[in-house]
Amino acid sequence: MATEITDISQLNPDGVYSYADYLTWKFTEFVELMRGKWVQMAAPKTRHQRISGQFARSLFFHLDKKPCEAFIAPFDVRLYDRKKSAKADKDIFTVIQPDLCVICAPDKIDERGCLGAPDFIIEILSDGNSKREMQTKYELYQEAGVLEYWIADPQHESIQQFVLNEKTEKYELLRMSVKPDFLTAAVLPDLTVDLDEIFKEK
Repeated sequence: MATEITDISQLNPDGVYSYADYLTWKFTEFVELMRGKWVQMAAPKTRHQRISGQFARSLFFHLDKKPCEAFIAPFDVRLYDRKKSAKADKDIFTVIQPDLCVICAPDKIDERGCLGAPDFIIEILSDGNSKREMQTKYELYQEAGVLEYWIADPQHESIQQFVLNEKTEKYELLRMSVKPDFLTAAVLPDLTVDLDEIFKEK
């Protein structure tokens, strides 16, 4: 019988964990799984949360009475390699909590979050996550088939817009937008965000 994990300190830093393991953990800290490796999530700072709130307002207003649905963290997104199609809890080794995501396929949504790739993900960089967002998550979202991925950089008040080329299955940088620009989503072409609003200070 496996040891019950009630404190994050019980996790093995070198261990490989599945979503089935993740479901049994009883501690209060938020973690993500990336290819079976756990990463503790730091509490977001005020600036991060303000930007997240501005994105959320834009998305929720835009998607009202439309088939796609937006979610904000914490919200578990279980990703798997599309070529392997592993959907059993024990076969899923990546569980991410994107800052914001949009899902247009209702069958991907269940009581535990999202199973499969959202159509659109927005991540907001912070001091502790820049390398992870730029490298590991980029690769994971690309591999899973997330159609559009925005990386918002509060320091430079900019957004990198990546769109998946479905022929090559690789991301292409569609646009780099800097405040006070406007940016239109590729997967939601009638959604345009004002970077002045997204990055405005209180």
